Amino acid sequence: MEQQALKVTNVSKYFGGGFDYRKLVSWCLPVTASRPAVAHVLRDVSFEVRRGEVFGLIGANGSGKSTLVRVLSTLLLPDSGSVEVFGHDVVKASGSVRALINRVSADPSFFRNMSSYENLLFFGRIYGLSPGEIRVLVPEVLRRLGFKEEMASEPMNHLSRGQQQKVAVARSFLTSPVMMLLDEPTTGLDPRSRRDVQRFIRDVQRDHDVTILLTTHDMEEAEILCDRISFIAGGRIVASGTPLELRERVARGRPVEEIDMEDVFMELTGHDLEEDEAPAEMAAHG
Repeated sequence: MEQQALKVTNVSKYFGGGFDYRKLVSWCLPVTASRPAVAHVLRDVSFEVRRGEVFGLIGANGSGKSTLVRVLSTLLLPDSGSVEVFGHDVVKASGSVRALINRVSADPSFFRNMSSYENLLFFGRIYGLSPGEIRVLVPEVLRRLGFKEEMASEPMNHLSRGQQQKVAVARSFLTSPVMMLLDEPTTGLDPRSRRDVQRFIRDVQRDHDVTILLTTHDMEEAEILCDRISFIAGGRIVASGTPLELRERVARGRPVEEIDMEDVFMELTGHDLEEDEAPAEMAAHG
């Protein structure tokens, strides 16, 4: 039986955290007061990811992608439902889950006045690597990402957005995690940097059998990297399948190779990929 790396079952998330926000506002505000709307960011989300698979979660801004990644990585508690990472519950066994995963966000945090090498040395030591292991591993990972060796001694705040993101990707792979959560890892990158990161992701997945969940609103990137894709809109999974299967759902007799995946997304979700629904998800982030 094929092992499930990730199992998400009926996960919902409301603005306000691990309690029913609707009950709170009903109790603390008078009936005549203006009551804030409840942000229902995730709505009964369910899907499974197989071991060694690259699984894409595609949605417009504010669709719930980043909130879901935070739940999967134990940074947020689900208000209902469950998540298992290689059989470990993200709430009941969060320590075991964190030992198996690493995460790259679209806006990574660093010590800005330290160099990229110093940052990677620090985080490598936090991850339990020896200085000798770090000296061997860091140059190799940076080289594979197309990061110029002479830039490794530059302070992070002197680096471009693309160079900083490459360092973030390098940091996440220092520990050889068995699952990677890549939350829009190439957003804002120039075309060359985007290709470098995409190539590195493909190589690592192929060479190390890493399971990868990728969130993006870049349909070309999803097709390049992902074995299967789920579309998320309004906090719900509205369609899932391989790129070919998703095209076939909207083909209606047309050749599937002539169907643009962005058109598939908009038809199956009713959302433009550039549509900004950010307020609800921003509220959920605090």
